[in-house]
Amino acid sequence: MQFEVWAPQAGRVTLRCDDVTSSLERDPERPGWWRGEAEARDGSRYGFALDDGPVLPDPRSRRQPDGPDGLSAVVDHERYAWRARWPGRPLPGAVLYELHVGTYTREGTLDAAAGRLGHLAELGVTHVQLMPLCPFPGTHGWGYEGVSLWAVHEPYGGPEALKRFVDRAHELGLGVVLDVVHNHFGPSGNYLPVFGPYLTDTHHTPWGAAVNLDAPGSDEVRAFLVGSALAWLRDYRIDGLRLDAVHALVDTRARHFLEELSSAVDALAAEVDRPLFLVAESDLNDPRLITSRAAGGLGLHAQWNDDFHHALHTTLTGESQGYYADFARAGLGGLAKTLSGGWFHDGTYSSFRERHHGRPLDRTRVAGHRLLGYSQTHDQVGNRAQGDRLSALLSPGLLACAATLTLTAPFTPMLFMGEEWAAGTPWQFFTDHTDPELADAVRRGRRREFAAHGWKEEDVPDPQDPATRDRSCLDWSEPEREPHARVLAWYRRLLALRHEQPDLTDPDLADTKVACDEQRRWIAFRRGDVLVAVNLAPEPAALSLGVPHARVLAAWEPVETPDADGVVRLPGESGVVLLQG
Repeated sequence: MQFEVWAPQAGRVTLRCDDVTSSLERDPERPGWWRGEAEARDGSRYGFALDDGPVLPDPRSRRQPDGPDGLSAVVDHERYAWRARWPGRPLPGAVLYELHVGTYTREGTLDAAAGRLGHLAELGVTHVQLMPLCPFPGTHGWGYEGVSLWAVHEPYGGPEALKRFVDRAHELGLGVVLDVVHNHFGPSGNYLPVFGPYLTDTHHTPWGAAVNLDAPGSDEVRAFLVGSALAWLRDYRIDGLRLDAVHALVDTRARHFLEELSSAVDALAAEVDRPLFLVAESDLNDPRLITSRAAGGLGLHAQWNDDFHHALHTTLTGESQGYYADFARAGLGGLAKTLSGGWFHDGTYSSFRERHHGRPLDRTRVAGHRLLGYSQTHDQVGNRAQGDRLSALLSPGLLACAATLTLTAPFTPMLFMGEEWAAGTPWQFFTDHTDPELADAVRRGRRREFAAHGWKEEDVPDPQDPATRDRSCLDWSEPEREPHARVLAWYRRLLALRHEQPDLTDPDLADTKVACDEQRRWIAFRRGDVLVAVNLAPEPAALSLGVPHARVLAAWEPVETPDADGVVRLPGESGVVLLQG
């Protein structure tokens, strides 16, 4: 078997494979690369030693059976016999469901999560979005401090378990999206800087030195990241990738890394003959991210839309701290702006940033499905001091309003696991760092962060306490009880409507017409022949929608059809979806 590694500064590289040591030779065709042959099979343990250093795991390791600090293992991807014949499922018309493997079930494994995929198929979502799976020290964590970007966290089940999960999802008609982190590497178990200039001091990020995308040696670093992305899509038959915090990818080269990545993914999609897509997390509000490469953009297929979340969250909860301030001041008008224009900050002044932010989105050129809309995410729940969901803050009626707006808006909807039944469990920030100093630093940093906002130290959960993770696991008995069962039925009905009514997946952003009343606390919008209205006030409201011949498709509380004047009477804290004609 051929082994190879990029180690441009090394004077000598040796390979240890199954306790046999051999020397690698420089590759005359590729500067900085070393290669050699050795006897190996699926599962063989191996690593590389640079000069007189210790044996380290392969930067491109496909498996880390003993965690990030252990030896790598050979993975023969051809051994797995795929069951599902899968043509793929594109992003337009999709509904994503964000899922954390370690807390979706109490067992916290890919196989256990696969056993619950039938629930998602019945719910009506189209894609499961898995939070990061790359290995990290310990057993439980969010996954954003992962290393070995080509491997699967062993406590989740390793490579074979991910293939079984994807296979089962595809059998049920569900696509799979994977969250990947290219903007930093985990602080523990990360040996990449030993091998080469994977990081650069030319730029700095919230995590320290930046990933090297534009300094000397960056060609190979970019190829490393692109290769990892393509491996998930090809070897595991993943359907799309969510790219974490792309605003932290500092790249001054003429061809941005994201453009290079999107080009490679589109080429792979053509090769494997199934749709593949990239979804960015970005707070830039820059339409160039989701503009085609032919039109001068970076060619990503979609991005998260935090502006919609912030406008909706402040409308529902009244919270106004931090980055919510501008949205709270705008009230329902801010939510209306995002529903019709995509972004709230489109060149406007951001008091949180103390500068103007964003640029306008051309609604005639950008399809609505290129923005993901959501009322909750792992970030917006887990980064609260106590990880409290909307279900801990709102009545079932207001939760139904949030679902109504999210699932009928002109964006690609995304749900956060358990949201669909108003889960009573929190989702808190938890870690399992094996380095005591790092663990203590994370614990103290978390408490210091929230102390600045008035939280007592003892009220902020200890990320390292196993109970913090345990509290965050979903309770699968809840969907059978009220009020959870009723909320779940409402989500199912709204998702069914989204699949039944073509107007609800119409990509034309400009076709969304919105009206609202700040004082009476209602908002309504129209998409083609479908009309949506929610009443956030506790009192009933009479809304003049001007559609006397509309029929009710779904209502949280009983609602009569509009009267002869087109007035619909909507109970307090409820939503309705109507069809004209």
